[in-house]
Amino acid sequence: MQRSKLERKKSEYFGRLGEKIAEIFLRLKFYTIIGRRVKTNLGEIDIIAKRGKLLIFVEVKIRKNKSKMQEALEAVNKERIYRAAALFLSQNPEYYDYNLRFDVIFIAPSILPYHLAGAFDYLE
Repeated sequence: MQRSKLERKKSEYFGRLGEKIAEIFLRLKFYTIIGRRVKTNLGEIDIIAKRGKLLIFVEVKIRKNKSKMQEALEAVNKERIYRAAALFLSQNPEYYDYNLRFDVIFIAPSILPYHLAGAFDYLE
């Protein structure tokens, strides 16, 4: 079933809002944001951040309620993110000596953002 134009716009709006909340959350944890909605030929990375010599690629998932967080984790396409991150690194050699991590931040109404650091370790 195809979503209406209004539903797509609403979904896009909430996705951007979730990414902005995640960005603020990361800044409060002393990460420096180096990229938002980084588009590559192989996919998009929601947020790229760094702290010290740690570079993190962050997927943001927003859901209508916190009970959907497991569903959100299962919706992460880690292969797409790995490929996009590899392409980003090939185009930005200044980050070659950084440690890499892949995180997911879950956003749902009425709860603080949930930051799953090293999320891909849980998806293996």
